[in-house]
Amino acid sequence: MHPPPATPPSAGPGSPGAPPPPDVPSGTSLPAPPGAPRPPRPGPDGPGAHGVTARTLARVTAVGPYFAVTGGPRPDARDFRPFTALLHDPPALAAYVAETGRRLGTDGPPDTDRRRVAASTFHLGTAARLWSVALATATLTGRAADLAPERVWWRTPRSGPVELWLPRPAATTAGDLPGALYETVVARLLLPLGAALRRDFGLSPRVLHGNTASALVGAVRVLLARIPDAPRSPLPVAAALLAREPLASAGALTTDPLAYHRDNCCLYYRIPGNGYCGDCVLRRPGPRPDGRD
Repeated sequence: MHPPPATPPSAGPGSPGAPPPPDVPSGTSLPAPPGAPRPPRPGPDGPGAHGVTARTLARVTAVGPYFAVTGGPRPDARDFRPFTALLHDPPALAAYVAETGRRLGTDGPPDTDRRRVAASTFHLGTAARLWSVALATATLTGRAADLAPERVWWRTPRSGPVELWLPRPAATTAGDLPGALYETVVARLLLPLGAALRRDFGLSPRVLHGNTASALVGAVRVLLARIPDAPRSPLPVAAALLAREPLASAGALTTDPLAYHRDNCCLYYRIPGNGYCGDCVLRRPGPRPDGRD
């Protein structure tokens, strides 16, 4: 959920050549529609927090713009909406994809190809934001934040990445750490979001799974660079996640040096004046796999 970087991202947030988004002044959010759900009343960190607290999320936020997330009470909750709106409210999803297209310069007369580019960029940005928060929390605490759709609230700024808010931070207790992250990020957020984007914008599952994997590796790269002395390395966790389907079929990870090679394309190259992402299948010689994006 972010506006596109000025240059193609190589593998998600903070990748070489992708500048951070601009700072967003307060009070510049796009308004939520009338009748949108009101945020829950924030509460203190309860027994389910297990180390995932507002203080933890402040440490996550310090990593960089794509990692920014507020936990607990916040003075201005206006226009925040639950993530469920993106999954179950087609007009809300269409509005944000249209806003992404406007920032990309792909808006204008209706065009299926332009809509697909905007939808893929929206999905890649959403994946980058969610993986950044989830993986940084796991790296710092050894716990997976509970990012159930009803717990994650978002607000669209007029520029910069989407704002994220967890009114009641908590940890999930589902299985081992890679399994818990898969459940909370992939199964509960990105797969349902991908299904909605396939339904409304015709995106290929290959593109969506590639976006999810690429964004994960981008978050790993930033964490290794900015908190190299973290209690846990994000790389083994990410490698375990990338060994699971549907991510395992989306590309190949190498660890020395760290690189990811997609078997599909995020469509960013179709934006006039832009090139290929660093992990794009189109950068390698030869025909595209199966002749598809």
